[in-house]
Amino acid sequence: MSDHRAPVLRQRFSRLAAAIAVGVFASAGAQAQSLQDLYDAARAYDASFLSARAAAESAEYRAAQVGALAKPTVGLGAGTTLARSESPSGSSLNTTTTTAGVKASYSLYNRGNAITIEQSLRSLSVAKADLETAEQDLIVRVAQAYFDVLAAQDVLGSTRANKTAIAEQLASAKRNFEVGTSTITDTREAQARYDRSLAQEIAAENDLRVRRVALEQIVGRANVEPKPLVQPVALPAVLPLTLDPWVAQADEQNPSVRKARLGLEVAQLETKKARAADGVTVDMSGSVGLSNLHTSLSGAAAAAAGSGTSKSASIGVSINYPLYTGGASQNRVLEALKLEEKSRNDLEYVRRLVNESTRRGFLGVQSLTAQVKALEAAESSSKLALESTQVGYRVGVRVNLDVLNAQTLLYTTQSDLAKARYDVLVTGLKLRQAAGQLRPEDISAINQLLTK
Repeated sequence: MSDHRAPVLRQRFSRLAAAIAVGVFASAGAQAQSLQDLYDAARAYDASFLSARAAAESAEYRAAQVGALAKPTVGLGAGTTLARSESPSGSSLNTTTTTAGVKASYSLYNRGNAITIEQSLRSLSVAKADLETAEQDLIVRVAQAYFDVLAAQDVLGSTRANKTAIAEQLASAKRNFEVGTSTITDTREAQARYDRSLAQEIAAENDLRVRRVALEQIVGRANVEPKPLVQPVALPAVLPLTLDPWVAQADEQNPSVRKARLGLEVAQLETKKARAADGVTVDMSGSVGLSNLHTSLSGAAAAAAGSGTSKSASIGVSINYPLYTGGASQNRVLEALKLEEKSRNDLEYVRRLVNESTRRGFLGVQSLTAQVKALEAAESSSKLALESTQVGYRVGVRVNLDVLNAQTLLYTTQSDLAKARYDVLVTGLKLRQAAGQLRPEDISAINQLLTK
């Protein structure tokens, strides 16, 4: 009996299991998008990433503005003045004065300006670190949303396949009850499971819609259909296999740590600049100009009044040294020292946080990888257990409840297995993010695991 029914049971199980893939992905077809496609779309749409990119680009112009402190400034000026005067005797004099000149100044020595320029370069690096953080965050958010949709699709597919199997079992229980080979209890148990599967299907459909909306909000597209993983799934190993290299790389390469380290350097430079405010500054300035005076007088009187064009030129060096600032300079130094201490503690806090994230990510990858292997074994065992239970039910050594439990266990295991695989990939990205190694190329690598 068992040998005769086994091929039929395997064929029926194959049809039910195929509903997970066919029933869920049938609507995708040629319209399905890969992870790479959606990431590229997100880079052009996500407001958070675009904001960080604009901030980084503006920082370049801000640094160029500060760099002007080390360069001379040159200005051109021109003007015309009209004047009229009347004497007590009733005579009047009209004059027109036209001037034009070029003025230039250059800081020969200003320690504060030099430090400000150094700070602007550090600030530019901070903006670039922020952009890198935003890009890595976008990679993780897109991948998380992408695989959340796939996981929700798997749950819906498993729920529908389970409902179909329960419906068959319910029909079988009704037939057996009608011919008197089983009790009404089997029918009622199957009916209860079927009703529950309907509720689970509704919940799974809604969860899938919510997950898809979240992905569409990131990528700026409607009706997104992610491509599934290629079957059979072969997850790549996350290298290196030991924790210490990840922790060391995170301390050096993580953009948040780099930003905090740059913040400390900026604070240290601010202390130096505060102390330099008490130092000497040397500036050079010069000018050349023309002045033309035209009056209503004529002849010798006009010459005596200075009519005509005159030229002028000057160059000078000024040295400034503050003698007393009312305590402003001293308190500014004390303030800068405290802010430097704050930046140092901020750096230590970020380093500890990144260290924890790296360790958590590494352990998560290891645990999830082990879960995948265990669930793969559980899936194989659950398939065999379901087949055996179905055969046992038909020969009368198993009850209907045993079949229902075996079916539910199998489909739950398959959903858990799919979710664990997605979690391995996303957690691997988060680990690389913590270590400061996450790059757009990692999206391309995962994209190779998807169906074409």
